[in-house]
Amino acid sequence: MAKKIEKEMSFLDHVEELRWHLVRSTIAVFIFGIVAFIMKDFIFNKILFAPKNADFVTYRFFCKVSNFFGTDGLCIDDLPFTFQSLDMAEQFSVHIWTSITVGFIIAFPFIVWEVWKFISPGLYEKERKGARSFIIVSSFLFFIGVLFGYYVVTPLSVNFLGNYSVSDMVERNIKIGSYIALVRSSMLASGLIFELPIVMYFLTKMGLVTPEFLKKYRKHALVLVLILAAVITPPDIISQIIVAIPILLLYETSIYISKVVVKQELKKEKENA
Repeated sequence: MAKKIEKEMSFLDHVEELRWHLVRSTIAVFIFGIVAFIMKDFIFNKILFAPKNADFVTYRFFCKVSNFFGTDGLCIDDLPFTFQSLDMAEQFSVHIWTSITVGFIIAFPFIVWEVWKFISPGLYEKERKGARSFIIVSSFLFFIGVLFGYYVVTPLSVNFLGNYSVSDMVERNIKIGSYIALVRSSMLASGLIFELPIVMYFLTKMGLVTPEFLKKYRKHALVLVLILAAVITPPDIISQIIVAIPILLLYETSIYISKVVVKQELKKEKENA
């Protein structure tokens, strides 16, 4: 057999094993969360509040693109809203949840490693040797997604929603919790969406997805991608297209990965026949 023989474990043994993987992952998130909690000024003033400034790198880039085409339609001088805290514990709550989120993002490679250790007993020996590649690729895609959420999705959302107004009589005083929740959700959602190729890899390994299936429902996937882009971005077509393009590229990458996995499985079946 190609699989390495492991000592059989009962259902409760698997639950116990999973519990310790979750405990170690939680401890890692907690440790990095403490570091993030201590670095409050840097995380909030230099990172999270940066998209509020008109000179943020993304706004400057769009302005240069706009100037290249002889217009200043994408340039902004100011984001006309201010932050406010209306609840007694709001700032402390925002600080806690932001620290946990940052802890999760930083600890993501370790969490992936724990996931790998849990599922590896059910894999082939050759597949177990790919642990390093799995962790590197998964972490790389996640961090790229987080950066995409921070530098693309967040500025588009902040710019649109921060400038949107139904009447000049309404003052733009944004609750700090609402703003931070927008930034957090944009980064985490994008990071997890960029894990699509990894998800498709394992679904193909389990026989739940095939390249033919992904190709057949490509048009349906396009509709779902556009809906997803509409959910995580402002309701303007340019923002939706900007977000939809990388997701579609990830989907096409997933089709290629699925093809590779199917070929590998067929090759193994021939070798074992």
